[in-house]
Amino acid sequence: MQRESLTVVGSLNLDLTCRTERLPAPGETVTAHHLDRVPGGKGANQAVAAARLGAAVRMVGAVGDDDAGPVLRAALRTAGVDDSGVVTVDGPSGTALIAVDDRGENQIIVVPGANALVRVDAGVADAPAVLCQLEIPLPTVLAAARTSRGFFALNAAPAVPLPDELRARCDLVIVNETEYAALGGLPDARLVAVTYGSRGAELRARGELVATAEAPAVRAVDSVGAGDAFCAALVLALRSGLDPGAALTAACRVGAYAVTVPGARPDLPPLADFLTGAVDPA
Repeated sequence: MQRESLTVVGSLNLDLTCRTERLPAPGETVTAHHLDRVPGGKGANQAVAAARLGAAVRMVGAVGDDDAGPVLRAALRTAGVDDSGVVTVDGPSGTALIAVDDRGENQIIVVPGANALVRVDAGVADAPAVLCQLEIPLPTVLAAARTSRGFFALNAAPAVPLPDELRARCDLVIVNETEYAALGGLPDARLVAVTYGSRGAELRARGELVATAEAPAVRAVDSVGAGDAFCAALVLALRSGLDPGAALTAACRVGAYAVTVPGARPDLPPLADFLTGAVDPA
């Protein structure tokens, strides 16, 4: 399988993750039985997932001049991600407060920090494929879309109204079912992937269903990194030339595998192993 190249323009966060028996109801306090302080952020998570799946990945983002900045950079490099597009800005790095229950469900609050200051650099223009998310300012995402001359994918999370220009530029939009509803179903989008958790995913072109895929049945340990792994896998699978159905099936397998491993950045086998069946998430 040819090694794909991907540039990720997005967020880097320090994740403060606590694990509880169950998630709290509004106004309720629960006791956690574990706390982790690890690198995260949807953009960086997707970059690391893509690198572990076998792609050559460059990250464009921003970290603060605090203690977390070098930690976030080092984590990218350790995973094989080129961090030359990550700048250091005055102020704190992004932070995510995450609660995960014993069933693998989660609640997340993000404090943007340096992610509010991400700027698109010259390398985005010639990148064969670019993947963005919405944990960075929407004008920055729109600038990336305008600058990119290659394949442009957007994980529209968290969901915000998308400008017509951005929707028209996207070769692929990836959303979960809640985001899909919030964005009105994106009937004019070129290609939309909608995820339904344990119920699998579907692909729609201009509103028409073109492919569906089931999610392998697995014992969920942690769902935090599953969506980001799915996004990375789907972009790489489509870029490799797979037909939509095969690409979606591969991405569902990767997402299912990710929920069986703790943490927002699970170790992932190469994408080719999911395609050949050498890795069985179940």
